[in-house]
Amino acid sequence: MNVNKMLDAKGLSCPMPIVKTKKEMTALEPGQVMEVQATDKGSTADIKAWAKSTGNHYLGTVEDGDTLKHYLRKATAEEEKAETKHPHVTNLGDLQERMEGNENITILDVREPAEFAFGHIPGAVNIPLGELEDRFEELDKNEEVHIICRTGNRSDLAAQKLTEKGYANVKNVVPGMKEWKGKLNQNH
Repeated sequence: MNVNKMLDAKGLSCPMPIVKTKKEMTALEPGQVMEVQATDKGSTADIKAWAKSTGNHYLGTVEDGDTLKHYLRKATAEEEKAETKHPHVTNLGDLQERMEGNENITILDVREPAEFAFGHIPGAVNIPLGELEDRFEELDKNEEVHIICRTGNRSDLAAQKLTEKGYANVKNVVPGMKEWKGKLNQNH
């Protein structure tokens, strides 16, 4: 594949591969292709969802050993759209209060299984962002769904996806598990 720019994001974890991708895409001309090399398994879902939300084209991912090579084509001015954010956000303190009050809420953790195994909120359901499209029906549309990831980026994309699927009471939890001070379950 002919690429105009190569971005090395190997060794970086969420949200850095997507942060660097966003920055480097601004330097490309419409129609040009960028290759993003990453080792974070969650980067595939992140980049795919980000491209969809901005009008840029996700061309595909090739696995080369431990490296994922993601290919993106920069959108033309007509294709480009402003990046959107899910409007309903809650913070970690509010989530913890709701949990301690035994309220009927679903906590959806959209991190990769390995991240989830090393520490997650007790009772959280794990559906990685990349699998959400195929597994969203596992969630009850009538319950309040609080979505969490490591930093709030993947959970934002997941919240947008669930809202598109007709889930009316969805909240993105920020800043995410990297700041969580409550109880943790581990199953590694």
